[in-house]
Amino acid sequence: MHSPTTPSVPDVFAKARGHERAAIMAAAQAADVLPYFRTLDGPALPVVRMEGAERIMLGSNNYLGLTDDPRVLAGARAALDTYGTGLTGSRLLNGTIPLHLELEERIARWMGTEAALVFTTGHQANLGVLGTILSPGDTVVVDSGDHASILDGCLLSKAKLRAFRHNRLDRLEHQLQRAANDGGGILLVVDGVFSMEGDIAPLPEIAALARRYGARLMVDEAHGAGVLGARGAGTAELFGVEDQVDLRMGTFSKSLASCGGFVAGSAEVIDFLRISSRSFLFTASAVPAAVGAALAALEVIDSPDGPPLLQAVLDNARYLRDGLEERGFAVVSAQPLGEWVPGQSDIVTPIVPVLIGDDWKAALVWKALYDAGVFVNTALHPAVPPGGALLRTSVMATHDRPTLDRALEAFSTVKAAFEAEHGPLPGPGAHA
Repeated sequence: MHSPTTPSVPDVFAKARGHERAAIMAAAQAADVLPYFRTLDGPALPVVRMEGAERIMLGSNNYLGLTDDPRVLAGARAALDTYGTGLTGSRLLNGTIPLHLELEERIARWMGTEAALVFTTGHQANLGVLGTILSPGDTVVVDSGDHASILDGCLLSKAKLRAFRHNRLDRLEHQLQRAANDGGGILLVVDGVFSMEGDIAPLPEIAALARRYGARLMVDEAHGAGVLGARGAGTAELFGVEDQVDLRMGTFSKSLASCGGFVAGSAEVIDFLRISSRSFLFTASAVPAAVGAALAALEVIDSPDGPPLLQAVLDNARYLRDGLEERGFAVVSAQPLGEWVPGQSDIVTPIVPVLIGDDWKAALVWKALYDAGVFVNTALHPAVPPGGALLRTSVMATHDRPTLDRALEAFSTVKAAFEAEHGPLPGPGAHA
């Protein structure tokens, strides 16, 4: 490998040596408590084969359990058989097939918008939309809990960035007031469902504030689409504010059992993105099987089987949440938002986070659960605030109650053993 020989020139690789995060990862790996990069040996089912053992999967975004649905598998196979393994080019050139056009039309109908545009990944969708719509003279206002891909798109745009404290409407209004004096256009971007805590943005009030200050509103529905609303179109549908949201982004890697992303909105904006978004124009088209799977999953959601799946995943989330709280865990519950949704005072999402607090304790509890046959995700600083380490559990519509009961019993056993050796874990009502 080439190495620089001029001593006066700093080595750009120096940051890779002795990096604090790398040192922490190495220590966790040496102690066999590293919760990341574990190897899955089979499909993402409610119970998986992982590193040689069966484990209950409570760490997947496969919310509707469609990754092994025969109709979705058939959609992927048909696309593979018809179009081959890859399209070897961008959508602009040789990478558009009829499935893309059908999927975009179906997404627009699902979202209730004029048009939609499909990207190869969800990250590219946010990067491509924000990096194109925003200009250096504009201002973008974001929730501090927004997904990293939103921040990446904002930074790429070079627009003025104004962040407000997570779900604090008073701080949002303050930032919108400041943005109104910046002299450019204003785009407000929020997650509909926040990926770590599973809580929901209060979109009716957010949309009202956007209108008051002349801001356009974009909602990232990655964890809301295919979960919330009567037709599963996400938080904007749930709250009845679809006509007040200008752009809605989503992914295929959660409820749609595939990989990819989309943005839905007015035909004028979508057409502009189609010819201007660099992450759309200059990346290879998704493999046909991914497009076919996403289209088939959307057809399942739109079929008579869709509503029962939407209900089942939320029922499972309530069951897991209540079971964890009964066993003395501190579950980070979504804020009450039923005032905007008649008949739904207890709004949940498939994400059920458990507060542990200390990063190392979270890693130790994670490993104990893993050894007990339960896989969960771990959110450590800086993904969460210091002292706010979480075990992020998530459910599928296809989890049955005996499986969830086994997982809950594993949580109980692990909690008792951990507290006997290390002291109490946070209990119900605890906050980071």
